[in-house]
Amino acid sequence: MRVIRCDGSPAAVTELRAALDVTLAGGPALAPIGTRDDPPATDPGPSQVVVTTSGATGEPKRVLLPTSALAASATATHARLGGPGHWLLALPAEHVAGLQVLVRAALAGTEPEVLDLRDGFDTAAFAAGAGRLMHRTSRSTGARCYTSLVPTQLQRMLDGEPAAVAAFDAVLLGGAAAPTGLVDRARDAGVAVVTTYGMSETCGGCVYDGYPLDGVRLRLSPARRIEVAGPVLATGYLGRPDDPTFRDGWLRTSDLGQWETDGTLRVLGRADDVIVTGGVNVAPADVEAVLDPMPGVWATCVVGLPDAQWGQRLVAAVVPADPSRPPDPADLLAAARGRLPGTHAPKQVVLLDALPLLGVGKPDRRAVADLLGGAPA
Repeated sequence: MRVIRCDGSPAAVTELRAALDVTLAGGPALAPIGTRDDPPATDPGPSQVVVTTSGATGEPKRVLLPTSALAASATATHARLGGPGHWLLALPAEHVAGLQVLVRAALAGTEPEVLDLRDGFDTAAFAAGAGRLMHRTSRSTGARCYTSLVPTQLQRMLDGEPAAVAAFDAVLLGGAAAPTGLVDRARDAGVAVVTTYGMSETCGGCVYDGYPLDGVRLRLSPARRIEVAGPVLATGYLGRPDDPTFRDGWLRTSDLGQWETDGTLRVLGRADDVIVTGGVNVAPADVEAVLDPMPGVWATCVVGLPDAQWGQRLVAAVVPADPSRPPDPADLLAAARGRLPGTHAPKQVVLLDALPLLGVGKPDRRAVADLLGGAPA
């Protein structure tokens, strides 16, 4: 098995891309890892890529992705977007979303433009990379250009270099639930945003704008857990052959969902995030969906804090769209109470400068709860 340690540099991505080409052609297994990760202890055999999960809900796992699944995902993505194209890599290559940019480019026979991420994401560097990509592709002959971002990156691009991100034929947005206001703002700015849902176990995004990619099947369990089947699935976890997450060809995710009236899937968040308040189960996403579009709100994160009366009380962390003119928490509470059942309405709104995030751009609910735990009730 070839282990590539990814440090965010273009040189590491070049090494990874060369090794990936070999694995996609039936060669030895490949394991891209971060600078702080330990290499896998066992070799799964050829034509497999081992991706380490973020560990957002516990111990990171090693996901076994056969090259057939990676290729199926890449092919379905290009079919949904309108055809193969040229990619700009702005995500860590060891995570599945970044890795899939390389897989798509490899299958399209194109060379990706690669950002140097050793010092973090930089909007000017993204704009320069986008310019180089557009310059060397035959845009006049219909060549298509794509990129993949997490919400915090898109937010920074809209604040600093909106024209650069609007130049792409599609911008896949994943890694975390995107605030409604962010997606609306991006589309108003001419950005072709495609919201995605997926995970390492599905080779990244497998549901685009609420609709599954070709070949992907979805169902909801009686408890509303999202379950996924199809050619994009991992074969399991390295060293965990009997893990019940994979059963009878289906992946049982940790996410809750519901079907909208138009047939799209709405992701409600992780089952572990459900807050039990006054004996009622509340999905934070239901509350955030009401708060996010409110005037003056940029992003929200709802958590449950210990409460003697309710068991847990709902508290909403709100990031203002304009820190110099923040919304009044009392107004947000009143508006939420007018639109939500009493059990689902937050008991408190706390303004924050920013939400603490995990490495892949997801709000760190545990860190938010720790921050709000010290706020006066």
